Amino acid sequence: MKELEDIVQAFDIAQQQGKQTALATVVQVEGSSYRRAGARMLVTEDGELTGAISGGCLEGDALRKARLVMAQQQPMLVTYDTTDDDDAKLGVGLGCNGIIHILIEPIFADKLNNPISLFKKFLSKRQNAVVVTLFSLADRKGIQPGTCLFLSDDEQLNQCDIIDLQDTILEDAHSVLLAGRSINKTYMGTRELTGFVEILKPAVSLLVFGAGNDAIPLVQMAAVLGWHCTVIDGRTNYAVASRFPLAKNVLLAKPDQALAQVKPDERTAVVLMTHNYNYDLAMLRQLLPLELTYVGSLGPKKKLQRILDELHDEGIPITDKQLQSIYGPTGLDIGAETSEEIALSILSEIQAVLQQKAGSSLRNRDAVIHNRVPETVQELGAISPSR
Repeated sequence: MKELEDIVQAFDIAQQQGKQTALATVVQVEGSSYRRAGARMLVTEDGELTGAISGGCLEGDALRKARLVMAQQQPMLVTYDTTDDDDAKLGVGLGCNGIIHILIEPIFADKLNNPISLFKKFLSKRQNAVVVTLFSLADRKGIQPGTCLFLSDDEQLNQCDIIDLQDTILEDAHSVLLAGRSINKTYMGTRELTGFVEILKPAVSLLVFGAGNDAIPLVQMAAVLGWHCTVIDGRTNYAVASRFPLAKNVLLAKPDQALAQVKPDERTAVVLMTHNYNYDLAMLRQLLPLELTYVGSLGPKKKLQRILDELHDEGIPITDKQLQSIYGPTGLDIGAETSEEIALSILSEIQAVLQQKAGSSLRNRDAVIHNRVPETVQELGAISPSR
């Protein structure tokens, strides 16, 4: 979510400076590309770019298109066919062997529910949301509806003025919100449109118990990823905000006070690195019932096993599901020695676990990294099976 946060911040600055802006969104990819659907880039009238829609090869041409969009005040669908030799002639030269569809929309600051305002609504709460963006592959030079619907558990903003598709699109948005997976679907109404029905998930919340020196690079690297870090320690000379300037919160708390000050959710990961056996024991006693996705324990396996044995002797039941969420020693086996390398190891494992990946080398993967065939709706209200 760091990209969205950066885009919102850049938009606010552009507004203060009186600059026009446009938003470029990768809405569909066929085949291989550097960025997938959902990648975004904000463009200002004087050429400032925030975010990215490729590895750097599309941005120059997209900037020119975005300036045209701002001048004409109309959304534009741009398609880059990287299987076409002409792209190399144009200076794009992606070499990705895919087709990338990018919708570029002018942002009207005075429009109540413009895309940036919808992102602000999403970022203001820690809950999943769905944003629907409509575009026409069948009529690329025709009117492109753009971002038209926002849906969360407690809010719905529907700007889709295509009457015959409203109910179907809303139904699909609810399905995506429930499933937690973005999809592309083609709708056949009075005109053929494609919808990018996108799930937005809150930033990872990382709770770091332990404010020692080895926690500093962990928080720094997590902040680069856009994760929201809270550092918690019971020592007054360690739990100091100046030691962790990139953390969202630094809390001074004993184990029995810590969880009262935070609200763990399904996007929360925990790392126990206090180097204090009793503190880690007390925290794990409270964390187990929460059944979080990831709880990492720094230190040798024997230490963790001793903690688990002590909890068992206390009569605390530990289920297989709870055990599966505990990673100790925390981190991937990458030969880490320094605190920076250990931080990289830990964050890599957390990312792999949250994405339900094995954390192995991509060169050993037989299948493609991403699904290359978008799911489609062949006729109004009838969804084809995934391919």
